[in-house]
Amino acid sequence: MNIKVCGMTQLKQVQQLEGLDIDFAGFIFDKNSPRYVEGKLDKKEIKKADYDLKKVGVFVNPSYSDILDAIEDYGLDVVQLHGEETPEFCADLNEDVEVIKVFHIDETIKSIDELVAPYDGACDYYLFDTKSVTAKGGTGKQFDWSVIEKSKIEKPFFLSGGIGVEDIKRIKAFKHPDFYGVDINSKVEKEPGEKDMSLVLQFKIGMKPPSPKGG
Repeated sequence: MNIKVCGMTQLKQVQQLEGLDIDFAGFIFDKNSPRYVEGKLDKKEIKKADYDLKKVGVFVNPSYSDILDAIEDYGLDVVQLHGEETPEFCADLNEDVEVIKVFHIDETIKSIDELVAPYDGACDYYLFDTKSVTAKGGTGKQFDWSVIEKSKIEKPFFLSGGIGVEDIKRIKAFKHPDFYGVDINSKVEKEPGEKDMSLVLQFKIGMKPPSPKGG
């Protein structure tokens, strides 16, 4: 199971994620977010770092040029789109970089498959997050995962929205053939943008599959 830690703002903590073999680190480029990365991280240091983890730029309704600038400045491997980006926008961007398209879920969403269908050929991954009228992520709240379990989806996807150490057992019980990874953020923080690395470590250890018996 892949783990993505989003909302990174400190170089030392990104290095710690690398040391923990975390798979993805998210950097938020939305100026309205308390985890906005510009001015907090040395972009040259991030770009030149030889990480195994993938660097993900998180955007909300960006311009194409803003994304390309961020990819160049930070050496991003993946772009995560949280806004109302069209399938055409995602597909064009997907020619240059891996794309995660985010869908915000609440009780009004009746068909996940209908929701994602237009983006089937336009991105590499989906991410399902909790819908909020005030924020595009980092709400600390969960949606009803059952709507995902009964959907076909047919593309690797991340679960997001208020996930923390206390949800490990529930995550392990969640079954879907395309379930690719978990996105954690606010539930492993001391304050916005500052992670509690002990909680990240607990989550990483808790998500490890059990060791095979015998030998």
